[in-house]
Amino acid sequence: MSKIFLEDVKIYAYHGVLPEENIIGTYYIINAEIHTDLWDAADSDDVNDTVSYADINEIIHIEMNINSKLMEHVAGRIISKIHEKFAQVSYVKLRITKTSPPMKGEMKGASIELEKSFLLGGITENQ
Repeated sequence: MSKIFLEDVKIYAYHGVLPEENIIGTYYIINAEIHTDLWDAADSDDVNDTVSYADINEIIHIEMNINSKLMEHVAGRIISKIHEKFAQVSYVKLRITKTSPPMKGEMKGASIELEKSFLLGGITENQ
């Protein structure tokens, strides 16, 4: 199996349960791991034979621009949109980190991580 990674995508967005989080906003760091077969693209050198990481990046930016209370909700939408656009994707792992969560103490951020396997030809990709 082949993998595509988007690492440390930094986006300013407005997510959170507290009203001020939806007004002030903060930076989020997104990391994505996508499993798919990349061997046709390796042979052909044709973008039509791959899953475009530019398209994945665009999906992430669009969904991060839609305000939500929970990062889990945003991550679920991103994973669903990736699979809608690229049915050949067998697995997605997505981590979203809120860099300045409104909590006591000093920290780099608070993160959630969702992962999902998809059926391909009746077989589930196991991780």
